[in-house]
Amino acid sequence: MLGLCARAGKLAYGVDAAEDAVRKGRASVVVMDADAGPNTRKALKNACKSHGARLLEAANVGRATGKDSRMAVAVLDAGMAARVAELFDQEN
Repeated sequence: MLGLCARAGKLAYGVDAAEDAVRKGRASVVVMDADAGPNTRKALKNACKSHGARLLEAANVGRATGKDSRMAVAVLDAGMAARVAELFDQEN
């Protein structure tokens, strides 16, 4: 599903962009790579907690979106964000 969001242009790539999207209310779901470091985890966790966004963790987030070096993405479309969260809940 993240690949579809990427092709639709509905993702903010990278930790800073994801955090900014959450703070501005443009994203309600952030997907963080399972290999993210402690500073990345803390920044995203704090932003999501204070702005009511959901933080999900998955392996190989960058590869799924076509940008291997990215450790986090924010889903910018509400419908797509709901579907990403739904699929995540089904798998976990």
